[in-house]
Amino acid sequence: MSRPAPSGVRVRTAEGPADREACFAVRKEVFVAEQGVDEAIEYDTFDATDSDTVHVLAEGPDGPLGTGRLLHGPAAAGVTGGDPGTGSLGRLAVRRAARGLGVGVALVRGLERAAGLGLRAVDLHAQTHALGFYERLGYQAYGPEFEDAGIPHRAMRRELEAPAPRL
Repeated sequence: MSRPAPSGVRVRTAEGPADREACFAVRKEVFVAEQGVDEAIEYDTFDATDSDTVHVLAEGPDGPLGTGRLLHGPAAAGVTGGDPGTGSLGRLAVRRAARGLGVGVALVRGLERAAGLGLRAVDLHAQTHALGFYERLGYQAYGPEFEDAGIPHRAMRRELEAPAPRL
C-alpha cells in the first residue's frame, strides 16, 4: 500500500531557473553523490528544453525533498519507441531524509497528472532495487535487465486510465 505524502509536502511543476536548479541539486545529491553516477551523464539535452519535458518538485517546510521529470512528444519518442501516446518518466530522486514518507509516490502521481497531455501510457527505466516501489504503483516490468550508468535497470510501463488534469 502506498503512503500519502507527509503533511506539508507539496508537489508542483517546476517553473523557472530557480526551480530547475532545485531539481538538479536533488538529482546531484542522490544520483551523483550517493550512487556515483558520472555528473557528465546525469544531465542531458532534455534538461535544457521546456517544450517536451515536465519537471516536478516536491517541497516541504525546509525546502526541496525530491524531483522527477516526464518526457512527452518528440522528446519521449526516442525512449518509448516512437509511440506519441506514451510518455517517459525519469530522473525520480528523493533526498535520503525524505525516503519512506510517501514523497516518491507523490512525485510519480504528480508526473502522471502532468501526463494529462493526452498520453495513454507512461514508461520508465527503474533501478532494479526500486522495482517493488513501481509495481505497487501499477507499473509492470518488461524486457531484460540492462545497465544504465553502471546500475542495473528494467523497463516498466503503466497504462493510464484516462487523461488526468495537468498540475
